[in-house]
Amino acid sequence: MNRRKFIENSALASSAVALLGTSCTTENTSAEDKFKLKPLTGGVSFINTKDREQRIEKAALLMQKHSIDAIFIESGTSLEYFAGIRWWPSERMTGLLLFSDASINYICPAFEQERLQELITVMGEVAIWQEHESPFALVAKLFKDKGYASGMLGIEENVRFFQSDGIASHLPQAIIINAKPITAGCRAIKTVKELALMKKANEITLEAYRYGFSNLKEGMSQYELGAIVTEASTALGATEAGWAGAMFGEYTAFPHGSKTAQQLKEGDLVLIDGGCKLGGYQADITRTTIFGKPTQRQLDIWNIVKEAQTAVYEQAKAGVPCEILDATARAIVGKYDFGGEYENFFHRVGHGIGMDFHEWEYLVKGNTTPMQPGMCFSNEPGIYIYGELGVRLEDCFYITENGYESFTPQSPSIENPI
Repeated sequence: MNRRKFIENSALASSAVALLGTSCTTENTSAEDKFKLKPLTGGVSFINTKDREQRIEKAALLMQKHSIDAIFIESGTSLEYFAGIRWWPSERMTGLLLFSDASINYICPAFEQERLQELITVMGEVAIWQEHESPFALVAKLFKDKGYASGMLGIEENVRFFQSDGIASHLPQAIIINAKPITAGCRAIKTVKELALMKKANEITLEAYRYGFSNLKEGMSQYELGAIVTEASTALGATEAGWAGAMFGEYTAFPHGSKTAQQLKEGDLVLIDGGCKLGGYQADITRTTIFGKPTQRQLDIWNIVKEAQTAVYEQAKAGVPCEILDATARAIVGKYDFGGEYENFFHRVGHGIGMDFHEWEYLVKGNTTPMQPGMCFSNEPGIYIYGELGVRLEDCFYITENGYESFTPQSPSIENPI
């Protein structure tokens, strides 16, 4: 479990406790009824079987281009992306082999076959294995049966080691490589429909933040605020509420939050980072505001961070190496004596985003990958001073033929964050 997922789960658990103790009125009251918020999802078009079939066709063409005979994918967002199947990771292999002729073999335990069949919308053959049998040998057999015993097999990069190692042990003559040219080649470039889902997910998240900020009150905990925002996103139409990590005062210097219990007081900075999902696509927004009146130092640091975010946008265009955007933000922070490296700006300026919070590519020093139309990123510079404060502003954007488009407008001011 990665750090972001751990924080997300912790925030959700804490939010649930906070809701039980504070915001829930009756057991059967919906979030929409409770908050008097209406869904923002009218007219939204979700991903369908035709979209997934087009993805498989594109993957097949990329495999032919890269001389890859097949790719293996297990439980995770790539399985959902190509096949529309959500499956939990366990010690029992469930996944698919996608071949360069666009044919599919699904692999699952025999006792899960009926369950898998219920979920299949993109047609393919189902191969099963019994509890005493090796799923790795089954994958190898399917690969060999297509005539690829000494061919090239791509492994989706999030496949767990015991599975990739097990498959490789049964294909001693094959070439096993990273399937990133195929998976990222498809997933990193978003379609118009994907971009629309992401834009709407970000709009829902921002509106949930607006609602949360309108309910700030002295003495509330960070978990109460996170719970309000999370439940508001559901009322606004999110298909998955996601998470909302809230931080107050000096704990805003922890980029992903602190376990320390916090109670909001006059003069505290308030930082919320998180995002909901809509139709499988992720939003990611951070806003920093003030509860009360800002000090000059708080205001100055907030304005520096916004200047850095604006400068990043000015560099966002097709053909520009990813690392340039990180260097641009760091130069602004350094200009104001907060360090040009990681002294007070602890993390990269952005990451790719789509079905996962963090995807290809990363806006970080050393990544010379040129940005392409359809790629989506976060833009999130920050300044953090432990024991005092932290400020981060984050919006997501995508590259166009002529520059970029942001899913949400930049934060107007420290006192008017949305």
